[in-house]
Amino acid sequence: MIFIAGATGFVGGHLVDDLQSKGHRLKCLVRSERNAGQFAAKGVEVVRGDITDPGTIEGVLRPEDFVVHLVGIIEEKRGATFRGIHVEGTANLVAEAKRAGVRHFFYQSALGADKNSWSGYLKTKAEAEEIVMNSGLDYTIFRPSLIIGPWDGFTKKILDMLKLSPVVPIPGEGGAKFQPVYIKDWLRCIGATIGNPRAYRGMFDIGGPEQLTYKEFVQMLAESAGKKKPVFNVPMGLMKISALLLETVLSSPPVTSEQLRLIESDNICDPEAVEKQFGFRPTPLRDALKEFIKP
Repeated sequence: MIFIAGATGFVGGHLVDDLQSKGHRLKCLVRSERNAGQFAAKGVEVVRGDITDPGTIEGVLRPEDFVVHLVGIIEEKRGATFRGIHVEGTANLVAEAKRAGVRHFFYQSALGADKNSWSGYLKTKAEAEEIVMNSGLDYTIFRPSLIIGPWDGFTKKILDMLKLSPVVPIPGEGGAKFQPVYIKDWLRCIGATIGNPRAYRGMFDIGGPEQLTYKEFVQMLAESAGKKKPVFNVPMGLMKISALLLETVLSSPPVTSEQLRLIESDNICDPEAVEKQFGFRPTPLRDALKEFIKP
């Protein structure tokens, strides 16, 4: 049985569909009645609970379970904090996994996770990694760069902006490098891990075959969507001031100050990491965009 926490997100939704198509038995942890009904209709076993509330996940795991922990947030809002979700939530799920003696524990971290990072997101991801590594469980940790694919939030935000703007706005110089990886390639990596967990113990960087600047990524996305427009660099200082102001009045601003700082930093790994570790070459970005972005 494969137990998935975080099945309602972008990555989790794709994972559920992929594993079901391959005949795997799934058990998903969900918080809302609506999501519970959607998964039940697919024939997925549903467990109601929340990793931030340990009482709700007590007894949900069995020794034969392969645990996939995908729960994470990219911004704090409405009481959902990086520490509460990434650190305390992971500690709760690991404690339940240890109690049950599960066969393997998978954790989705992030490229650049670092306990000494200025970023609350990256700092708490690294702290969660440490909890998993020190658990005594057999584990696999993925550190992916930006994952893209149908209905991913990052490209959707940019595409929505491109529809409304007469130019392609780029925060600052847009020179920080990213290594976007297609969701289909991420699924191949986790599929290999589920199929042979003993071969994939430890931590793995996951990135696409190209290292592109943020500006290059946005321009390629605009071209794929048929929205080729002139590029306009918006001073980063102005963007940060605007973000701070929006954070004071909106519960979910279009971009946060922390996210702006993150896109000023490189988020890359060895371009051949996936090929070396999983035996295949990931999809080039332009080819991936053709599959899910329609002009």
